[in-house]
Amino acid sequence: MRPRPIAHRYTLVDDAPHEDSFAAALAAGLAEAPRAIPCRFLYDEIGSKLFEEICELPEYYLTRAEREILCARAGEIAARFERDVALAELGSGSAAKTRLLIEAFLARHARLRYVPIDISKSMLEASSRALLERYPALEIRAVAAELGAGLSHLRRERARPKLVLWLGSSVGNLGRAEAAEFLARVRDAMAPSDALLLGIDLRKERAVLERAYDDAAGVTARFTLNLLERANRELDANFDVRAFAHRAVYHEEEGRVEIAIESLRRQRVAIEAIGLDVDLARGERIHAEDSFKYSLAEIDALAAASGTRVSDCWLDPAARFSLNLLRPA
Repeated sequence: MRPRPIAHRYTLVDDAPHEDSFAAALAAGLAEAPRAIPCRFLYDEIGSKLFEEICELPEYYLTRAEREILCARAGEIAARFERDVALAELGSGSAAKTRLLIEAFLARHARLRYVPIDISKSMLEASSRALLERYPALEIRAVAAELGAGLSHLRRERARPKLVLWLGSSVGNLGRAEAAEFLARVRDAMAPSDALLLGIDLRKERAVLERAYDDAAGVTARFTLNLLERANRELDANFDVRAFAHRAVYHEEEGRVEIAIESLRRQRVAIEAIGLDVDLARGERIHAEDSFKYSLAEIDALAAASGTRVSDCWLDPAARFSLNLLRPA
C-alpha cells in the first residue's frame, strides 16, 4: 500500500502569540527592578537557529548526554507502551533527538501520531516536513503556540495513550515552585494511561556549568544578545549591542545558572514602537534566563509536588543528565 501524501498527514494549528506580546513584555520587564525579559522571547526565528548551534557546541554537554540516553534507551521507553500512542512534544524545535523515539515507536507499531508544540511556526513547518518525508507511517498535527497555550491541545489527544516529551532540561528555565506548578498543569492534561518523559540536567561542578552557558566561540552570547537585536528589528529600538555583554553565573546553593545581559557603560536606549526610554547604569544587568539543576532527590520531590511519580529514571554514562518517565500519581 502506498503511503498517504504528506499533505494528508500534516495539519498545523496556529495559536502563536500576537506580535505585540514581545512589545508588552519588554515594556513591563524593563520597568522592573531588577530589569528582565522573559526567556521565551529568545526563540524567534534567529534565536531558534542559534540555539540549534548551541546544542552542537563542545561545552554544551546537555544535548549529547540526552542523546546518549535516547540512543541506549529509546526501545526500552517505547516498550513501556503496549499499543500505538500519540507522541506529543513541548518545545519541539528541530526534533532532532525526537527521531530516536519516533523510530523506536514505529518499530513496535505500524503508525504514529506526533503532536509537536513550539512557539516558532517556521521551525515547526521545517521540522515537520523533514519528518514526514523520512517516515511514511507518521502523521503530524503541529501546534504553533506558547507552551501554556499548547496544553489545551494535549487534552484533545484522547483517542490513544500519549507520551508527552519535554526534553533538553527546558523545565530548568522555571523556578522550582513554578516548575512544579507547570508540571501539574501537564498532569491535568494527561489521562491515567499517559506518561511524561522529562529531561532534567543534574547538579555538577561550577566550571562545567558556566562553560556550558558561556562558550568560547560566543554562540551563547549571540543567542542572548539577540533579544536586543530583536527589539531593534521589531520595535525600532536603538540598542548598541556592542555596549552589552552576555553573563552566565552559577549560584551553587540554589542550583541555578543565571544568564543576564550587562550594560558595559552608562547609556540611554529608546524603544520607539512603545514610546519608552530606558536609562541603564554601567554594570546594570537585564535578566534573560535561569537554568535550574537538580539532584535525583529533588527530581522525586518535583514529581511529587506536581501530582506525578517517577516510574523510571535513566542517566547517561557520565551521570550528567537524566531522563525521567513520570506517571500520574
